[in-house]
Amino acid sequence: MRILKSHPLLKMVNSYLIDSPQPANISYLWNFGSLLAVCLIIQIATGVTLAMHYNPSIAEAFNSVEHIMRDVNNGWLIRYLHANTASAFFFLVYLHIGRGIYYGSYRSPRTLVWFLGTIIFLLMIVTGFLGYVLPYGQMSLWGATVITNLMSAIPWIGQDIVEFIWGGFSVNNATLNRFFSLHFLLPFVLAAFALMHLIALHDSVGSGNPLGVSGNYDRLPFAPYFLFKDLVTIFLFILVLSTFVFFMPNVLGDSENYVPANPMQTPAAIVPEWYLLPFYAILRSIPNKLLGVIAMLSAILMLLVLPFSDLGKFRGIQNRPLSKVAFWAFIANFLILMQLGAKHVESPFIELGQISTALYFSHFLIFIPAISLLENTLAELSAYNKGFSSAPK
Repeated sequence: MRILKSHPLLKMVNSYLIDSPQPANISYLWNFGSLLAVCLIIQIATGVTLAMHYNPSIAEAFNSVEHIMRDVNNGWLIRYLHANTASAFFFLVYLHIGRGIYYGSYRSPRTLVWFLGTIIFLLMIVTGFLGYVLPYGQMSLWGATVITNLMSAIPWIGQDIVEFIWGGFSVNNATLNRFFSLHFLLPFVLAAFALMHLIALHDSVGSGNPLGVSGNYDRLPFAPYFLFKDLVTIFLFILVLSTFVFFMPNVLGDSENYVPANPMQTPAAIVPEWYLLPFYAILRSIPNKLLGVIAMLSAILMLLVLPFSDLGKFRGIQNRPLSKVAFWAFIANFLILMQLGAKHVESPFIELGQISTALYFSHFLIFIPAISLLENTLAELSAYNKGFSSAPK
């Protein structure tokens, strides 16, 4: 055990995974970080294996995926594991972000941790989109065409950017090669940012806790207490993931993507993967193309506003009833946007999308600061009344 505290590399591992002091009262909601690390490891391992058999050309991309599924030993397992873990990755990151918002993890001194987490989320979205294009089915082709065409909304240079991304005048071999290269590279960049995220958390005051108070007075080492606690949820995660992989591997996919790409035939509805639907709904709810692109990007970057828009005196919203109502209303609105992103662009879905988009941005820019100021006032009045009533007669 002495080598763990003397060897330069093992000393760092020991400080993060063994002796790292954690608040004694953190719940299972703090296990999402370890689950996301498991997802990233699975994605890199399966992705490297798939890359050995994938051919990034418009003539062979679809066939190479079929070759992986049918001819490569356990190729079907690797591919289904990669595809379903991508969905699990986004599902868990949404839970992780939701927990962070609920418990105020974005507030000082963890603001840098929150900013790095937002960058990781952006990288995940880009990586997920690039991977969605690679099988080169119908939805891959038309999804790539629609999303890359959004760059044409940039004044003067937009069309040049689109053609630079394509490497030509349409989605072609150069496009697939570029997307494949970036999709292979970005997970390692993601891993570097995840390490920075962990270091920033470790170098600040460490993890928060459900009470929103300082946990410096009651801490336990990470191992064995929280290590085994993490293993419980990891085993449960593997069980649920295995259920999807072995019994319903295609339930989250689009049937159009099992049809070879055909540039002469447009699908009835062009939709991204489920985890990008809320932002796609925001994009479509704005009539102007450029403003729609700005709104879609801003919807993600709104997370960076939270440390400044939350003016409450208390960390987290577990003891703030009005903020709790606003939080759950925001979650409901986010789920509505997810449903609207998969609908056709027609009435009443257009109007509902515009209302939900307005509510989404209002939550960050209006509701959070207004409610936090109101709660501060109510807390001061309550403290004043208590002090007045306890004063000597």
